[in-house]
Amino acid sequence: MILMMDRSVGTHDGRFHADEVTAIALLLLFGYVDRDKIIRTRDPLQLEKCEFICDVGGEYDPKKKRFDHHQSTYQGALSSAGMVWLYLKEQGKVSDEMYDHFQRVLIRSVDAQDQGYAPKENWLATFSSVVANFMPAKYDTSKETVNRAFLEAIDFVFGHLTRLCAQWNYVQESRMKVKQVMASSDQWMVFDVPMPWMEAFFAEGGERHPALYVIMPAGDHWKLRCIPPSLNEPMKMRRALPESWAGLSDRNLQSVTHIPGAIFCHKGRFISIWATKEDAIKAVESL
Repeated sequence: MILMMDRSVGTHDGRFHADEVTAIALLLLFGYVDRDKIIRTRDPLQLEKCEFICDVGGEYDPKKKRFDHHQSTYQGALSSAGMVWLYLKEQGKVSDEMYDHFQRVLIRSVDAQDQGYAPKENWLATFSSVVANFMPAKYDTSKETVNRAFLEAIDFVFGHLTRLCAQWNYVQESRMKVKQVMASSDQWMVFDVPMPWMEAFFAEGGERHPALYVIMPAGDHWKLRCIPPSLNEPMKMRRALPESWAGLSDRNLQSVTHIPGAIFCHKGRFISIWATKEDAIKAVESL
């Protein structure tokens, strides 16, 4: 009889990749496993002692806490990272909205890289390539050194996930304020304090809202920013700032706008900076 080690997770030894590192970091983040109970081996008897198994074992069965995608019986698009992330949603640990957000900003990319259907761009640095770089360069590196590097990669991804969660929570805290401003705004929205408005705006039906611009504090100044058509196109604009403003700053921008507080307009015409809130409002009123 094999005794199960509670709060343990098994994965393969040898070279590691972003998918099992991310899968295990997710289990750590949501309190399912302990860092000192990560087992790296391909020994089936040792793996069977683990409560969770990721990226090895030839089985995908969330009920048994088995998350491998290498077997021929699995034809889906998920890697072990996507499998664990889906498991956490099904366990009620994350909402549908949080699940979709993390899919967009991280998990789907890890799955695509590991499963081989990501775009092949040699010049494109990815999250997966950064995690893979924790692997020691020399092929004859000792097992102990590789295991230490693996834990360093775990800590890196854990930190990244922790920050993503903090950002997500901050966006949720801001939603009510954004919703209130949306309700009282038409062609532009004004926020008196800086906040992550974009995700909350589109989560509250922003694609149907008529606003074209946002005014918000930016350090010691104020920014006037164009609103994109959707969350998936953040660098596009519903309506760009005037072409005559593009790339100008200080006196040159002041001369064109006739606003003394003009500081800078990006050459891409999606954002401009103003000395005061009143200056930014004057700018948007002139459009």
